[in-house]
Amino acid sequence: MLAGVLLVWGFWLIGQGLWIPVKALTAQWLLRQAWGQTLKTQQPAKPWPWSDTWPVGRLLVPRHGIDQIILADASGRSLAFGPGYLSGNARPDESRRIILSGHRDTHFQFLQYLQKDNLIYVEWPDGRRTSYTVQELTVIDRRHTRLARNEDADELILVTCFPFDAIVAGGPLRYVVRAETLLAVSTSLILTDKGREIGEGENRER
Repeated sequence: MLAGVLLVWGFWLIGQGLWIPVKALTAQWLLRQAWGQTLKTQQPAKPWPWSDTWPVGRLLVPRHGIDQIILADASGRSLAFGPGYLSGNARPDESRRIILSGHRDTHFQFLQYLQKDNLIYVEWPDGRRTSYTVQELTVIDRRHTRLARNEDADELILVTCFPFDAIVAGGPLRYVVRAETLLAVSTSLILTDKGREIGEGENRER
């Protein structure tokens, strides 16, 4: 009897331990399904019926193996599943300045490894991809410094908490990556050659 109880208890503990990673993997699969639907229809598609967010883009950094779905907002609930759009009311593919936020210990952990001149790509619902090159990597104190509001700047801003190894999250420091727009390219242009991004085909200005 005791052995049976312990066996059931053990399976329950294993189930609890596996639930979080299984949930995370399922959510990512659903997000990618929703993004695939968005690319087909160019209309917002919720990943699950009760979701209060949806995919608005796709973030790619080939040098660091990053391929993430961008969500429509940067609420705490949304950031649990991916980076979120912070730039205001306009759709990100209609704004010249894109600001994305993500958690330092999950989706935006890779920011600490970015270097100047690294390439970043953002894919839009119409299938177009805009390429950016990293220009600045800085740390700001949000109590004293705010991101400049320049909606006409052709740039991508990635923001996360800092330091990356802080024991307690939510401090005043932010790590900010600023990348400038290069051009928009067709979906066939994202290739890598021994860690170096290369492109083939016709480029067109955004």
